[in-house]
Amino acid sequence: MAEEKAFTELFEDQIKDLYSAEKQIIQALPKMAKKSTNPQLRAGFEKHLAETRGHVARLEQIAEELDFSPRGKKCKGAEGLIEEGKEAMEEFEGDVLDAALIGAAQRVEHYEMAGYGTARAHAELLGFTKAVRLLQQTLDEETKTDKKLSQLAESIVNVEALQEA
Repeated sequence: MAEEKAFTELFEDQIKDLYSAEKQIIQALPKMAKKSTNPQLRAGFEKHLAETRGHVARLEQIAEELDFSPRGKKCKGAEGLIEEGKEAMEEFEGDVLDAALIGAAQRVEHYEMAGYGTARAHAELLGFTKAVRLLQQTLDEETKTDKKLSQLAESIVNVEALQEA
């Protein structure tokens, strides 16, 4: 039983970490949208901001269902990735900045996908079926966003950035 309690605490810690990451992303996305020059990229960031608010709500729902607070942890991984994105916003401009923003956003997406996948797997082992469903829903959205960013980069933004450079 001590092992299951410790594993449940690990799961709760992962939810707190994801919650912190999502809250930081909510702060970063409007700045990224404002700095992007490509209208499709800007719209993508704005759409993902709305989705991210939904991710926060799902994490709050999981925490409420399992009777713990999602607050109280600082996700240092997301903080570092977001900081790298801020540095890109200071170093580049125009189409090259758009390419840098996509790269920064995809690093964040991949970090989140790893976190949501792990939390979902742990929720499955613990028998938290509602949490599994909510985490999978978010994981699917993160994966879809990552694919859209790749398509935008490969078909438009990187090509324009190369021509500008």
